[in-house]
Amino acid sequence: MSHTASTGAYQNFEGRIGRTVAGSDAWWPPEAAAPKGAPNVIVIMADDLGYSDLGCYGSEIATPNLDELAAGALRFSNYHATPMCSPTRAALLTGVNSHLAGVGHVAHSDAGFPGYAMELADDVASAAEIFSDAGYFTAMVGKWHLTKDSHCSDAGPFDSWPVQRGFDRFYGFLDGFTNLHHPHRLIDGNSPVTVDTYPEGYYLTDDLTDRAVEMLQGAKASNPAKPFFLYFSHGSVHAPLHAKPADIEAQRGRYDAGWDDLREERFARMKAMGLVDESITLPPRNAEPGQEVAPWDSLSSDEQRLFARYMEVYAAMVTSVDESFGRLRSALERMGELDNTIIMFTSDNGASREGEAEGTTAYYVHLLGATDTTADLARIDDIGGPTTMPHYPRGWAACGNTPFRLYKINTHAGGHQVPMILAGPGVAESTDDGAAGTWRDQYVHVVDVLPTLLELTGVAAPSERNGKALKAMQGISFAPVLANPAASSARTEQYYEMLGHRGYYRDGWEVVSLHYPLTRFSDEEWELYDLTSDPTETRNLAGAHPDLVAELSQAWDQAAWANQVYPLDEGSGLKYLQRPPWNEVYERPVTLLPGTPTLERWRSLQLVMIRSFSVTARISINPSDEGIIMAHGDQGGGYSMWMDAAGVHLTYNSGRGLLETIDAPRPDGGEHAIVADFVAPGGNVWNVTLSVDGTKVGAADGWTCLFPMAPFEGIDVGLDRRSPVHWDLYQAHGAYPFTGTIHGVDVQPGEAPADSPNSLIEVLREMGAAFE
Repeated sequence: MSHTASTGAYQNFEGRIGRTVAGSDAWWPPEAAAPKGAPNVIVIMADDLGYSDLGCYGSEIATPNLDELAAGALRFSNYHATPMCSPTRAALLTGVNSHLAGVGHVAHSDAGFPGYAMELADDVASAAEIFSDAGYFTAMVGKWHLTKDSHCSDAGPFDSWPVQRGFDRFYGFLDGFTNLHHPHRLIDGNSPVTVDTYPEGYYLTDDLTDRAVEMLQGAKASNPAKPFFLYFSHGSVHAPLHAKPADIEAQRGRYDAGWDDLREERFARMKAMGLVDESITLPPRNAEPGQEVAPWDSLSSDEQRLFARYMEVYAAMVTSVDESFGRLRSALERMGELDNTIIMFTSDNGASREGEAEGTTAYYVHLLGATDTTADLARIDDIGGPTTMPHYPRGWAACGNTPFRLYKINTHAGGHQVPMILAGPGVAESTDDGAAGTWRDQYVHVVDVLPTLLELTGVAAPSERNGKALKAMQGISFAPVLANPAASSARTEQYYEMLGHRGYYRDGWEVVSLHYPLTRFSDEEWELYDLTSDPTETRNLAGAHPDLVAELSQAWDQAAWANQVYPLDEGSGLKYLQRPPWNEVYERPVTLLPGTPTLERWRSLQLVMIRSFSVTARISINPSDEGIIMAHGDQGGGYSMWMDAAGVHLTYNSGRGLLETIDAPRPDGGEHAIVADFVAPGGNVWNVTLSVDGTKVGAADGWTCLFPMAPFEGIDVGLDRRSPVHWDLYQAHGAYPFTGTIHGVDVQPGEAPADSPNSLIEVLREMGAAFE
């Protein structure tokens, strides 16, 4: 009896008696193997880190571990990401321009256009898939942000989650950011991590570093011949700005002089280290409408004190990223793998202006534009800790982006020119000048990273995968630049687009626009810069070279059509609201039973988002029962229903540390129905009533509707997991599990008011059409 396989033949044991192993014709299926001696690869990406925020790029922030890496590596002075996080990740991991890969914006929309599908297309291969197919162990920790929000729930679909896109191991979060003291939802592989209360002193960056080291040590111990690919995608330094107390204290007083002095200091250091030529001009403070930075000395003393505190916390976060790398490098040394590991460190975009002019201690609700400096001052000593969700004012973002103009989101250099360090086999030691720790000034774009890593590792880029033809990578390997500091830039052209801002680079020239919402796209928007002599974009030459403006703007248009950039975002907000019809299922009512995991953030939000809704808790109690009946949200905003000896309570947290509570008498023992009705009459408020067994027991008017990122945690039943809605209850009782019996909590969404964004979709379409 025999069986013929596609790669050969083998026989069963009939007739094998007496044969030796040496004489056998045993057959095994082929196993993927990396090229012999292939190096390991680690890509580390910080989030919203500005060009000048590392010591080795001119910062005053102490980053000794990354500085040491840079001293034995190459630093790139002209490296560019996209102006936003998800698109950069898409380009990095695929070698395909972000829109063409399906991710033209952050993964919080699904407007129905192929360039904005908000997950990687099925005809592009991820770095993890390519390296895995080549025999690498592939691991990721941290922020993914390449799965559309509606697909992040416990029901999936899971096809765009990290493990399904080629990672053998994943530990991190799917959303765009999280609470670093109390992460709202960690995922291990495909499974949400069950956490009721984080241990004292927990900090996400430390946790991610622990997991990364564990994954690599485990893989190498198990199969020493197998190289690894690790993608370490930090949650830092994205808002909310959270850091460990000792790290914050170490920065105290450092930023009292303000952003104007600091920006000048950084610029001087850049010139001293040869990063910036002596002929280059530092642009004045950003003064474009809506982008302005106030002179530091024009601020009140209270504002200066508050704003300096924000930056102290930010600097502490940067030091934690540096410490994380130090721990990872030490682990590689202990494993004997450091010298055989390519290491890349970079940022996903320029420093973020999302704190706007004054910063905030309540980032989740601040995203709607609400600012309250008085309330923020009252919490100044808590900034950076678990009860605040801070972000710094955009003056610090301008400082982080020194010497460039504008910020994350913009297509000016401040939005996308970021630090990049590259070290390891095939990098520093292969340079013709033998000079590790030197600069490379050639133009490089994030889309070029994967082709370069493949060339350095000897792994071939596939043209098809699983029988499906793949889009060709648009990235161009910059390996020749590594070997020769005088080599020409491999990339000579690149388009940029984000929220209607546009840019096109060609051979040292650039056209770029600052687009204002609900204004027409026109050629009059274009600015023109000669980046060879004016990399900081201080001299607009559009008037002097109209033919070149026309040429480059036409090239942008051609690239936009080729890369699925259209339709452009005219600023109506429609792209955030327009959803496929099958998303209706996420707005259906739900009954949550005891033991149900936290209902995922986005699904929970659809039940309450600027609309009326009701929560009915069906319980049985004894006279002594107490605890959380249900909770939705966290310290960044939410509401919870709970019971203690004094009665039944409904608490609302606006996200600014102020609680409003409806208190009612405690019902007798037995079965009860407790109902919280949130009525949305319009004006972005809820009027709320609390009833027990059909009898109204309390009411409150004017609670501000929470949206778009608050409540940030989903709905819990029978306890308040992770970051609590009510801090004092958490301090006294932890997650405060309910000791009675919960038969079910019913959440019933109601009508949206006439001025709700979802009620205005047709109006927004008409508004946008007027500016086509």
